[in-house]
Amino acid sequence: MGLLVEFFQNKVLFAAVLAWFCAQVAKVLITLIFTRKLKAERLWGAGGMPSAHSAMVCALTIAIARFDGVHSAAFALSVMFAFVTMYDAMGVRRETGLHAKLLNKYLNQIEQKNADKDGDGVPDEEVDEIELKEFIGHTPLEVLGGVLLGILVGILVPA
Repeated sequence: MGLLVEFFQNKVLFAAVLAWFCAQVAKVLITLIFTRKLKAERLWGAGGMPSAHSAMVCALTIAIARFDGVHSAAFALSVMFAFVTMYDAMGVRRETGLHAKLLNKYLNQIEQKNADKDGDGVPDEEVDEIELKEFIGHTPLEVLGGVLLGILVGILVPA
């Protein structure tokens, strides 16, 4: 029990975890508002608005700046970590999601065609759905949303 108490007393770690949690809850609410569907997967899934990774690393960076100072090695490390995380979210991970979307489209077409043995346009057998995750990376706006949320949480965590 003492370890759990110590965990929540670490204000820097608490700020980062709280920002991540707030971003994940925001994803569920935003999805609910725009699609009118409750998708619990958004509570732990990657991708979407706002970027939980960006929120987490920005809250971490702001909290370190507040509690350890901007001249600390921890602050320098967290700034670089934040840039790498956000660059990766908008670059490699976003491209991976776009590739997955195209692959899903083509794999589905191939499966449908292969399932239509007699060529009448109707599958003769059940099609196995192969589904790659498409919701992986972030747009710049989603990253910005995470950055703003992270900054806010990092500032609001009490000293």
